[in-house]
Amino acid sequence: MSDTPSRLELLQFTRRVVEQQARASLRQLDGWIADEERREAERRQAEERRPPLPEWLIERGLDRHSLVAVHTGDCWDPGKRQMPATRDQARDAIRQQVPACSKCRPDTRLGLLE
Repeated sequence: MSDTPSRLELLQFTRRVVEQQARASLRQLDGWIADEERREAERRQAEERRPPLPEWLIERGLDRHSLVAVHTGDCWDPGKRQMPATRDQARDAIRQQVPACSKCRPDTRLGLLE
């Protein structure tokens, strides 16, 4: 009898190897999916916990007392020294000659343009 495996034995061996590799690949893929599901759940929770954006912002100057500009809450360029404001505070600031942001145009939203 010959020590070399038959063609059928080689095919059966190959099938076992492929099946084992497929199981390992599926376990790895399932782990990646579980990790991504966990990250998505964490993102959703963080989004739900995030406080709502203020409707209006007032940007302060370097001295923290002077007012530099009024912005809408969703302005993309509100500056670093900003504080949330109510609609009335934003309106009053613009009426007191605090400039309205030229990008988000809070004066338009407040109906203060002449």
